[in-house]
Amino acid sequence: NHSQAAGVAIIVALNKVDKPEANPDRVKQQLLEHDLVVEDYGGDVIAVEVSAKTGKGIDELVEYIALVAEMLDLKANPDASARGSIIEARVDKGKGPVSTVLVQNGTLRVGEIFTCGVTIGKVRAMFNEHGTQLTTAGPSDPVEILGFNDVPMAGDKFYVVHDEPIAREIAEAKKRRHDELNMSAPAKKLSLDELFRRVEDEGVKELPIILKCDVQGSVETIEAMLNKLTTRKVKLNVIHKGVGAISENDVLLAAASNAIILGFHVRADKKTVALALQEGIEIRTHNIIYELTNEIRAAMLGMLEPDVTEEVIGHAQVRQVFKVPKIGFIAGCYVTDGVVTRKGLARVYRDNIMIQEGRLGSLKRFKDDASEVKQGFECGIGFENFKDIREGDEIEIYVKKETAATLD
Repeated sequence: NHSQAAGVAIIVALNKVDKPEANPDRVKQQLLEHDLVVEDYGGDVIAVEVSAKTGKGIDELVEYIALVAEMLDLKANPDASARGSIIEARVDKGKGPVSTVLVQNGTLRVGEIFTCGVTIGKVRAMFNEHGTQLTTAGPSDPVEILGFNDVPMAGDKFYVVHDEPIAREIAEAKKRRHDELNMSAPAKKLSLDELFRRVEDEGVKELPIILKCDVQGSVETIEAMLNKLTTRKVKLNVIHKGVGAISENDVLLAAASNAIILGFHVRADKKTVALALQEGIEIRTHNIIYELTNEIRAAMLGMLEPDVTEEVIGHAQVRQVFKVPKIGFIAGCYVTDGVVTRKGLARVYRDNIMIQEGRLGSLKRFKDDASEVKQGFECGIGFENFKDIREGDEIEIYVKKETAATLD
């Protein structure tokens, strides 16, 4: 789900094929449920049968990885200054801030100065995945680094610079920018409250959802109910579902795919809630199924603009035109059918051709203001910004009615 949301290339390694009960074809069929069609089934996803125990298929897997990297032109220059990304970070009681960095370009060396997000540091020591101490790390090497002045965030970009003043200046500039964004208008991911605004601004009428429940039966039941809510106007897209508590991985997936997280009989721990707040991800939890579906249905309705209809409520015929000082031209009219209302909208027809459309400026019954005049009575009608009214013109009065949009 993470790879698909990020739009990156996928290579599937089918492990443990050395076991007697291994059934690679069944796994390939199950991949279809996740929209992954392997080459054997006419798709473009590479699937390699491997065994970590016997080594079967490992060379073939490495060849495919190299081939895909070549096709995507994924290249690195080992002679350049190192740059990479933070995979994870923590505080070690004895070592201080420790981060795992994936070197993506250049070669990283012990003693080099770096900047990473709003943090800086100097590489004091590097270790590989086996705990062996290193002096250098090249492209694609994941290494654990000591020397940060603070704990960076996962995903922060890591850059080697020439000296500490430059690193400090870059970090301070990033921190100022970060503070400004937080004080003004922090970036928001999709939330139920933002749906209608997103529709108007971007035309979005799809709601991505991550669904987590306490048991598999609830997952299947709620997903089926959500699928039934999908209509031609608004689409619900359950991009990930699972059993168990809402995790940090769920939040990261929601951030990558701009989704909201729905939980049923589950919740998120404090660390996950903090990450969700940081990423601007909305987590909605429920213990009653119909409350969950009702909330989603209400959100879907909020994504639609109300239906507007017109209703003609009356007609009047102009029988005489008067010029009133300081007011302008007033049409002396006879209401032929329906009712003329002060708040109504009007169209003026001359020989069945519309010559004016707009609001009434005034409506009078004799010399008194009137809110409405019914069929069979005379009245005086004035128009906003229209003076070319003539005897014989027909005035059509109508109102606009808004009704709540439906999902059908």
